[in-house]
Amino acid sequence: MSHVPHDLPEMLELSAADLNTRLEGDQHLARLAERYRELNREIHRAETDVEPTSDDHLHEMKKERLSLLDTLRHGLVEASA
Repeated sequence: MSHVPHDLPEMLELSAADLNTRLEGDQHLARLAERYRELNREIHRAETDVEPTSDDHLHEMKKERLSLLDTLRHGLVEASA
């Protein structure tokens, strides 16, 4: 498990293995998951001042991350329920 907050499996309440299995069948959601991971790392680096950014840019990145999470949750978790 990652030490970066907001790790995707944790946010979706899935194991990493279960998430990977669910993503295997859907290339679109797999791309969204990869974008979520990239964006999450960027946000973490900005919040820890490794790569500082403006407050406005950080806010926009967080909004995009939330939107991706909502889309992934709907496509992966709710669809299988």
